[in-house]
Amino acid sequence: MPELGLRIANLRCRVAGNEILKGIDLTVEPGRVHGLMGPNGSGKSTLALSLTGHPQYEVTGGATLDGEDLFALSPDKRARAGLFLSFQYPASIPGVKVANFLHAARQAERPGDLPPAKFRALLLEKMEQLGIDPSFMGRYLNDGFSGGEKKRLEMLQLAVLAPKYAIMDETDSGLDIDALKDVGRSIAALRESDEGRNTGFLIITHYPRILQYVVPDIVHVMIDGRIVMTGGHDLANRIEREGYDKIRDDKHRTGAVV
Repeated sequence: MPELGLRIANLRCRVAGNEILKGIDLTVEPGRVHGLMGPNGSGKSTLALSLTGHPQYEVTGGATLDGEDLFALSPDKRARAGLFLSFQYPASIPGVKVANFLHAARQAERPGDLPPAKFRALLLEKMEQLGIDPSFMGRYLNDGFSGGEKKRLEMLQLAVLAPKYAIMDETDSGLDIDALKDVGRSIAALRESDEGRNTGFLIITHYPRILQYVVPDIVHVMIDGRIVMTGGHDLANRIEREGYDKIRDDKHRTGAVV
């Protein structure tokens, strides 16, 4: 039996000659939610993009996806193996309808598993589950969408693809409080669905706000390319009260490398 999980071991990453990640060890288990918090420039998004195969990132170290060598796979094969990335700034593609995009994405990962009629039924079911108006299907991909609509569309994509592991890269970025609630509730609904119950989540964020709606099992703090602290949900609340500088100062006083 393979060792399940998205397992990252001593991951280092250089971008344009600069070392951004300085030895990351992290395991995201099926059905568990990990929160990854840290200030701007700490390397959180670099971690997400290095795992999904950004071509300009020089990666050393190891990562496995349910026992399979992740870095031996091309980016498209990583997606087919069950790895999903929610982008911080989703792209707009005028001329490509949402329904056609979602169908093409599902076909790329699971060729021929659903005939068109059954796919449409699945799409309508997921839209109802997430509270998304069916008119979304006829709109062009993210064209003229608000920030909240873009993120909710990514939640729909996540629901349709039902990946094994989902990396949510600052999904809460730029959202007002109502949109944040909608996205948080969407993720919570996906976790409770039959398809999403066994999905492992890595939610990357600056702030603990989204973690009020999607309660993490574990919270990690990344500073200067290293995970410097791991704890429960109360760690997110501590960051809200004290900020990242306090954690950095505490680590320096105790002699830890930050």
